[in-house]
Amino acid sequence: MDAPSTSDTTAQTAEPQTVENPTPEQTPAAPSNRKAPFPRGFLDTISTGWAEHPVELPEAREQAAWAARRRERVSQAFPGRRVVIPAGGLKQRSNDTDYPFRAHSAFAHLTGWGSDAEPDSVLVFEPRDEGHEAVLYFRERADRTTAEFYSDATVGEFWIGPRPALDGVAADLGIATAHLHDFAVGDDDRTLDDDDEVTRFVSELRLVKDEYELAQLALAVEVTGRGFDDILAELPRIVEHPRGERIVEGVFHQRARSDGNAVGYDTIAASGPHACYLHWTRNDGAVKPGDLILIDAGAEVDSLYTADITRTLPVSGTFTDVQRRIYETVREAADASFAAAEVGVPFRRLHEAAMEVIAARVAEWGLLPVTADEALRAETGGQHRRYMVHGTSHHLGLDVHDCAQARRDMYYDGLLEPGMAFTIEPGLYFQIDDLTVPEEYRGIGARIEDDIVMTADGPVNLSADIPRTADEVEEWIARSSR
Repeated sequence: MDAPSTSDTTAQTAEPQTVENPTPEQTPAAPSNRKAPFPRGFLDTISTGWAEHPVELPEAREQAAWAARRRERVSQAFPGRRVVIPAGGLKQRSNDTDYPFRAHSAFAHLTGWGSDAEPDSVLVFEPRDEGHEAVLYFRERADRTTAEFYSDATVGEFWIGPRPALDGVAADLGIATAHLHDFAVGDDDRTLDDDDEVTRFVSELRLVKDEYELAQLALAVEVTGRGFDDILAELPRIVEHPRGERIVEGVFHQRARSDGNAVGYDTIAASGPHACYLHWTRNDGAVKPGDLILIDAGAEVDSLYTADITRTLPVSGTFTDVQRRIYETVREAADASFAAAEVGVPFRRLHEAAMEVIAARVAEWGLLPVTADEALRAETGGQHRRYMVHGTSHHLGLDVHDCAQARRDMYYDGLLEPGMAFTIEPGLYFQIDDLTVPEEYRGIGARIEDDIVMTADGPVNLSADIPRTADEVEEWIARSSR
């Protein structure tokens, strides 16, 4: 995706809501306006006749050791301070229906808890004489003698399945655990309460990925590539449906859910003139032969790391001359940005390199009122940006726009380091009603986006196996239709 992200983590110490566990005898039997009351016979017997639930302590998951190292970095940065990192809670979608829960990225990064994290959990760094003790607070498994397990649709086991046990999570994540009821909000000046310094630090901590994170990003890219293959395999059905963009979205979502956790962001399936809208997620249009379709999609795996890939495909299987000219210019810009990526080079150089190509080509096509050099002047130029208003790169990881609260001198003006993961995604967009371009250009939008890892030996394109050149894309479509 190409637009700036929403905000990154905020360290909070607001007391989370908790659910009391009354006994069945204490549970009121009065019906709601749509539920029958629980009869006395049910209340007298519901807590009996259940098998024991032994807790089998697992081996620590792979990311536990990596998360412990990250917590040590936080501890070193805030000596003597109490730091609170919440997972966040459920968010209402409508009435009594919630959105699927996803823990906050900073919480996931520092605990190693991914798609199986519990809502309302809190990670607390308690200061000690030397360093901190990290404690993970969450709702403990409810005993079958309580009313909660059958009567609470939000956390009850009858409704959503069993919740994890404290001992099990402690072994799984390699961290001390405690019941959420025992969590106390700090009220002294040692507690970092919604502190900008913590927000910035945990965001900047993710700028350089460790080996585990890079492996998870590679996995997310692999799943995403299979999702693109699925879309091409369904291209006849997509073209036949009056809202073919929705079929594209649904086909990719199936792959993301079957091989991962979910999509990392709302899929953009933008066909024809819709491709000129940078974040077209309505996906309610037809996919017509002769048009291009821009698909911006990423699978999020169970660890919550996400890919972010864009490919622009000719629906008929071959590019027209104008479509190919535009597409190959975008690829040229992407390749120039990739070539500019070197350790020690400012991150902003990736965008500058792509813009030099874009400015040169649209000037050659006679679309600019000035020369390419004049358009590239920082203070007085920018005319070429009419056709590409977004940036070329953003960091990638647990968030599709990762590290969003990092300081500018660490992010846009920061220097590339081994372990950084980012996108390269130039594009060209000629709106259907743009009178500054020839009619044959209008309604054409193209973007190519790849996921890149910086190494000491240069950049590595994780998504290089997903066809990129115009010739490769045409061969890909032909191969998928056989």
